[in-house]
Amino acid sequence: MKSFSIPKVSEAKPIVATIVCCCLATKEPSLIASKLKGKVLHIPVERQSLKMSLKEYSRKRNFEKTSEPKGEIGMGEGNIYVIQKHSAMHLHYDLRLEMSGVLKSWAIPKEPPIAFGIRRLAVQVEDHPIEYANFEGRIPEGEYGAGTVEIWDRGTYRLIDKKEDKLIVEINGGRLKGVYVLVRFKDQKNWLFFKKK
Repeated sequence: MKSFSIPKVSEAKPIVATIVCCCLATKEPSLIASKLKGKVLHIPVERQSLKMSLKEYSRKRNFEKTSEPKGEIGMGEGNIYVIQKHSAMHLHYDLRLEMSGVLKSWAIPKEPPIAFGIRRLAVQVEDHPIEYANFEGRIPEGEYGAGTVEIWDRGTYRLIDKKEDKLIVEINGGRLKGVYVLVRFKDQKNWLFFKKK
């Protein structure tokens, strides 16, 4: 399988546009405009909140001991899909979908559903950096998630519908192909993951 190419912020293509300063309820501008080689680059202020979303990921890891990526917030909206088989204390599969510059992540206790009619519990966990999509290796004993991580499936996805308690995506992976649904239970953390007919 080919690894994903993760563009750095410095490699992001500048967007030429009229400077628009739109204030939110917090009175913070939604865009920061800066000149770059005579062009205008619009940088979303949302990057600050995205950094906050990786705080939990960073807090749980000692990067002097683990080879997991520290990661940076990605730019724009990508469509990375990956499932990593994680042989930790309990074997599980980590579903990750690229959204808003991070990998939204769910831990699935059993093998993900390849066919229609199989439903799996998917427990939402902390956001992971985009670079994690290429991670394979062993997390040392004593570290969070100690065990072996290997890529079980990967490809791209297309977002069909997104609501607070429901996601519908079309997955184009090596093993998973077709339209899949994530439905959130009332406890917020637990979701149901299944393939549509």
